[in-house]
Amino acid sequence: MQAVLSLIEQHRQKWALPAEVRIVVSYEAGQDAFWIYRALQARGIECYVVDPASIPVERQKRRAKTDRLDVIRLVINLRAWLHGERDRMRAIRVPSLQDEASRHVIRDRGQLQKEVLQHRDRMRKLLVTLGCWGEVDSRKFAERLARGDVRCHDGTPLPLELQQRLLRECERLALVEQQLATLEKARLESLPESARERIDRLTRLSGIGAVGGSRLALELFWRQFSNRRQVGACVGLAPQPYDSGESQVDQGISKQGNRRVRALLIEMAWSWIRYQPESVLTHWFSQRTSGTGPNRRARRIAIVAVARRLVIALWRYLKDGVIPEGARLKAA
Repeated sequence: MQAVLSLIEQHRQKWALPAEVRIVVSYEAGQDAFWIYRALQARGIECYVVDPASIPVERQKRRAKTDRLDVIRLVINLRAWLHGERDRMRAIRVPSLQDEASRHVIRDRGQLQKEVLQHRDRMRKLLVTLGCWGEVDSRKFAERLARGDVRCHDGTPLPLELQQRLLRECERLALVEQQLATLEKARLESLPESARERIDRLTRLSGIGAVGGSRLALELFWRQFSNRRQVGACVGLAPQPYDSGESQVDQGISKQGNRRVRALLIEMAWSWIRYQPESVLTHWFSQRTSGTGPNRRARRIAIVAVARRLVIALWRYLKDGVIPEGARLKAA
């Protein structure tokens, strides 16, 4: 960062620019995330984080690509974007430090759950190699394993090396389960008041649980949207047509944005159909799929449309307090 600031000051003096001259910096979103943006903004330097996929490139099969050419193209697009040509690139909306930190709570929870399943599945597969179909989900499995009660298919003891490996897996599993339980107890306490309020409002609706409401509030609804198109495009559920000449093809959804939110919305749409049978969204889904019979593909296509309509309805519910039409709230 100090090298960047020194370079900016060096060029400002070289070109005899005044101290109050406008300085604009842009960089592509990547592993460095947003600390560069915050550091430059704190020093009064205008900064933009660019979506790399939004920068137009040449379509030749073999095109010249070097860091120098990439920087030149980035600067040209930035200059055009600042002059109003918004199709040259797409600037990412940077979350605040608190909003970005709050997402680690729900993401860490998902990672710990994944590790729990991985440890149990690994132990189950190791036992199957010796014809042992014992249950490994119970907490007493480690005690039975230490006593030698877990045996092969013919009643012989497990090999010592395998037994020791399973015991180590049990220790790691116990540690992960302990961390998951601790995180569950303190999950809401570490969140700001605004995030807790959004979670409470979402979980009042039937069909939305605590985990789903938390992920939506922390991963998506920290943003401020202007219209429903922005909501659908942000989660990657907007359709992408291909209409050129005589070719008219539906390319499906864009799959842009946060993949975690998109997967959650699909699951939440199925849950909404089940627990909100009188809502307008459920009736719309039933009308579209009533004549399809056993055609599961039609139902999968329709549920994506339900997920897009649902996230727009939830955005309006949080923004304006408009309850989705026909939806019911949970009992107090």
